[in-house]
Amino acid sequence: MHETLIPYLKGVGRGKEGARPLTREEASDAWQLLLQGQPDEMAMGAFLLAMRIKGETREEMAGFLDATHCDLHLPELADDSRFAVVIPSYNGARKLPLLTPMLAWLLAREGLRVLMHGHPTEDGRVTVPEVLQALRPLLPVQDSDPLWLDTAALSPGLARVLDARRRIGLRNSAHSLVKLMNPLHGTPLQQRSLVIGAYTHPEYAVSMAEVIGLMQGNALLLRGTEGEVVADARRVRQMDGYVRGEPVRLVEAQTGSLTELPGIPEGTDAAATARYSADVLAGALPVPEPIARQVQAVLDLVAKVES
Repeated sequence: MHETLIPYLKGVGRGKEGARPLTREEASDAWQLLLQGQPDEMAMGAFLLAMRIKGETREEMAGFLDATHCDLHLPELADDSRFAVVIPSYNGARKLPLLTPMLAWLLAREGLRVLMHGHPTEDGRVTVPEVLQALRPLLPVQDSDPLWLDTAALSPGLARVLDARRRIGLRNSAHSLVKLMNPLHGTPLQQRSLVIGAYTHPEYAVSMAEVIGLMQGNALLLRGTEGEVVADARRVRQMDGYVRGEPVRLVEAQTGSLTELPGIPEGTDAAATARYSADVLAGALPVPEPIARQVQAVLDLVAKVES
């Protein structure tokens, strides 16, 4: 492994047309340097900006994930037979209520182990921990409840790279990486797990699918809500599954909007979101159809992985 980023910067820092893509091994080495905090702020910023201008290849993103998975410090988990579903949450809510926790509880009630992980990367957005703080007092506590993992505890180095957005003002490769990261990678639980990934633009659906295929991962991929993995409660979108990297269509997109719009709260207030989520989980309000379809898609995908 190189001791500095300079050799890698010489390859990726020559602009969109002149840059040389890194091999998967080189990308892993470079990302490991970032996670270990070895480059200074200028070198890290230069590398992240160069990768943003060039764009990551699937081999580079796989290499970044390889290094990240080796750097994660997963807390000890109870040994049970539940299939695990991993939910990343890094975008938060900007205009619509954050229903990611509600999705997590709906999946947990289907007998799945649910792990959520995240880190605030942008000011002014409501985050999952804020909604959880308001939601947990409204729900009975059970051992099967979803588990929240703070990325700063999982990997301080990864949190530091994510935080570079606040200093540079731009997203970087880490913001794409975390949407495909599986904290169970390399553990006995990996084979009985899947990641729910969300994209905001169609081109990201293609690039994310390529990485999932290369890494032979289990995943559900959809266009979520403001970058969150929960389905948009207002419309049914296409949902694609991946079983050890092989694609399978799970839900077809519905044209137009739903004929009956769900009575979701207006705005992003965490307390109002929590009350609505609690009412849905208690059966006092119906589960929005797109989210119900997403839960069933996850269950269908679990069955395909298990078979």
